Amino acid sequence: MRVLVQAEPFEFGAEAQTFADGAAGAGAIVTFTGLVRDLSGALEAMEIEHYPGMTERAIAAIAEEARQRWHLIDALVIHRHGRLGPSEPIMMVATAAAHRAEAFAAAEFLMDYLKSRAPFWKKEVTAGGADWVAAKEADEAALGRW
Repeated sequence: MRVLVQAEPFEFGAEAQTFADGAAGAGAIVTFTGLVRDLSGALEAMEIEHYPGMTERAIAAIAEEARQRWHLIDALVIHRHGRLGPSEPIMMVATAAAHRAEAFAAAEFLMDYLKSRAPFWKKEVTAGGADWVAAKEADEAALGRW
């Protein structure tokens, strides 16, 4: 299981291949890559802050919960911080399990956690200024199914 919190861009194809190469015995691998969205058409950048050490520990704990709950063979979580432009990859989740249902459920669980509870703070930067991104009710509601 790997948890990476980094400023550097990642190549999701290469990460997925490396993950798959190490997932011996898996019957299913699920990957998801999230991108910085520009919903308003005015986004210049997304600035993401975190507390080094604390963030990695929090994500590792939830990844371990997913591993145990869905009997994962392996899991990968990559999340970036710093200044990111529109359409840049912001995060990636990969899960490997014996069966697809477990791999999909674990990946969704991890994505829901990262979206609503992982200790990251996001600020949207436009020509008009910068605003912190508030939590969304839909993201909190998604956690309720777990």
